[in-house]
Amino acid sequence: MMRFVEPVQHPPSVVVEGEIFRLPLRASDRHRSRHHCQTTTGLPVILCLPRGTVLQDGDWLRGERGEWAQVIAEPEPVLTVTAEQPQGLLRAAYHLGNRHVPLEVTAAYLRLSPDPVLQAMLQQLGVTVIEEICPFRPEAGAYHPSH
Repeated sequence: MMRFVEPVQHPPSVVVEGEIFRLPLRASDRHRSRHHCQTTTGLPVILCLPRGTVLQDGDWLRGERGEWAQVIAEPEPVLTVTAEQPQGLLRAAYHLGNRHVPLEVTAAYLRLSPDPVLQAMLQQLGVTVIEEICPFRPEAGAYHPSH
């Protein structure tokens, strides 16, 4: 079984012999340094990364035998928040931030993990909330911008 043991900042810059694997992980799994998972082709792998490693969509991992894998955000259930006016989205982000909710922030939408209490709060704020299944890429946080 392949073991990926090291996050690297940049993709391989030289031609790598062998395959580059794609590793789909949900947002919660990208915070785990020890984890059994599978590549997109179904090959089982083990993550044995340094404690505290937080992976982002697009990050690269090196295996203990020189293999390469790229992390991809796996589609998962999310709530997507939109608003007719920018102020509505800003208010929603403010209230979610006060609750320390992992949040994907873009100019067009906010995205968070499903939570019925937060969904009701957002609807009371007058923003549109839809349930979707799509990649979730929450902000890394001001104090942990990368690995």
